[in-house]
Amino acid sequence: MGQYVAPLRDMQFVLHELLHVADELKQLPKHADIDADIINQVLEEGGKFTSEVLFPLNHSGDREGCKLDTNTHEVTPPKGFKAAYEQYVAAGWPSLTCDPEYGGQGLPMVVQNSFYEMLNASNQAWTMYPGLSHGAYECLHEHGTDEQKALYLPKLVSGEWTGTMCLTEAHCGTDLGLLRSKAEPQGDGSYKITGSKIFISAGEHDMAQNILHLVLARLPDAPAGTKGISLFIVPKFLPNADGSIGARNPIFCGALEEKMGIHGNATCQMNIDGAIGWMIGEPNKGLNAMFVMMNAARLGVGMQSLGLTEVAYQNALIYAKDRLQMRSLTGAKEASKPADPIIVHPDVRRMLLTAKAYAEGGRAFSSYVALQIDKELNHPDEAIRAEAVDEVALLTPIIKAFLTDNGWISTSEAMQVYGGHGFISEWGMEQYVRDSRINMIYEGTNTIQSLDLLGRKILLDNGNKLRKFGEKIRAFIEENGTDEAMSEFITPLADLAEKVQKLTMEIGMKAFQNPDEVGAAAVPYLRVVGHLIYAYFFAQMAKIALAKQDGGDNFYKSKLATARFYFGRLLPETAMLIRQARSGSANLMALDAELF
Repeated sequence: MGQYVAPLRDMQFVLHELLHVADELKQLPKHADIDADIINQVLEEGGKFTSEVLFPLNHSGDREGCKLDTNTHEVTPPKGFKAAYEQYVAAGWPSLTCDPEYGGQGLPMVVQNSFYEMLNASNQAWTMYPGLSHGAYECLHEHGTDEQKALYLPKLVSGEWTGTMCLTEAHCGTDLGLLRSKAEPQGDGSYKITGSKIFISAGEHDMAQNILHLVLARLPDAPAGTKGISLFIVPKFLPNADGSIGARNPIFCGALEEKMGIHGNATCQMNIDGAIGWMIGEPNKGLNAMFVMMNAARLGVGMQSLGLTEVAYQNALIYAKDRLQMRSLTGAKEASKPADPIIVHPDVRRMLLTAKAYAEGGRAFSSYVALQIDKELNHPDEAIRAEAVDEVALLTPIIKAFLTDNGWISTSEAMQVYGGHGFISEWGMEQYVRDSRINMIYEGTNTIQSLDLLGRKILLDNGNKLRKFGEKIRAFIEENGTDEAMSEFITPLADLAEKVQKLTMEIGMKAFQNPDEVGAAAVPYLRVVGHLIYAYFFAQMAKIALAKQDGGDNFYKSKLATARFYFGRLLPETAMLIRQARSGSANLMALDAELF
């Protein structure tokens, strides 16, 4: 079913020519020895694994799905998934960025970010099994006790055990303050956990020896709401002191969710009947610890949609060059054939370039954020670490929401390129559309991300984080404002930067009078800021391409054409979005609920 080839050339362009990652890593003692050759070698091997091992399982895994034995509560993933995971573990991929103290390779996040794009492009449903494990690793690494780290982290790092996060309950999703799962202290440091969770990705499977469930629950004396939530590690099998597998813990899959997409991943309803667990972090502060995993997941979900955007684009491009339909409006382009390939038609090119631009913009943006995470964790200068913390906080909801919105748009456009064949499952394109749709929903819906960006990260911060990032954009504008060749990129970038500043102030003033103004403006506002960021990175990429376009490498001509398409066809969406954001809450809230 189609093909996937890792976009190594564009990844190398972003990492080495745009972001100069090797030079940046030299400022981080932990990663000072990582050079461009090492990065390229890792990504080349990642490209082989994803295209040769994972991609062939994507379509078959979607068709087969997972199977639950209701008697044993055991779940079997699609054929080939377990063997692929064994190859993944044997190659050391789970340990890529993990702490060497626990068996990790200690590579930077910016490298793993590119690898995870490949994983998701080749097989998102499979990737969710090890992907969630890394979030569990990060949570335990930051908040676990020394004993918990010594027991659990080596198993997660090696890939012998996997992890999940168990948040959602049937009556509460985003509003975790309503959750009812209980944790009873047993007097020996352990707790008995009771409750039910739904929508638990990779909640049960046979791909690893053990599954570590990170479960939110309430202590008997916990205060109401989110201030009364604690976090517990609840293993599928209780580990013995030496790390070997012990007794089965009563945390079982009661049912598999019947889903629109990601059929190859076991999305479980988990029943917890007095399972033994141990607290992570402090009592009633479980959300603080879980947010480490949730933020990692939000970045990961952005990479899911970036991967789907890329693979959908690749296959739509192949089809458009091969499929013969009608003649070009300007005359036959391949007169020896009965019709021209559909890539000659302007609107087919629009659809292809939409996916191409959103893939390349998302790759630059997400790689930049991953580099900031490396700085946040490892830079010796406290001021630079603090700046990186602020940027990651500001940009995380945009990564999650903007990339997943764009993934939905791009996969839909790529499917449209196929015409009727795109709607037929054997071509594989409709799977990308189905799989991409969940990414806008889970790990905090895109509306929640928009509220987080506008309400918490910008307005509650008096715009400081956005202002600091805006200073980087303004510096680039001033540096290149007199370059006539750059004017087609700098002028719209500067115009949008000014409009974002004015829009932010306007919404902030209105919100003082009516908080609903934030809710009404948040979703279009996030897309406007997302476009500002993409425009900033596309302008930088265009500058590089302009300088190198005459060197004989067609890559730069393609990059420049894509940047021009983005500025001419996609960025103008902001005019409509700004008008929507400014229109206020009255047109949404004036109608009484019973009149809907």
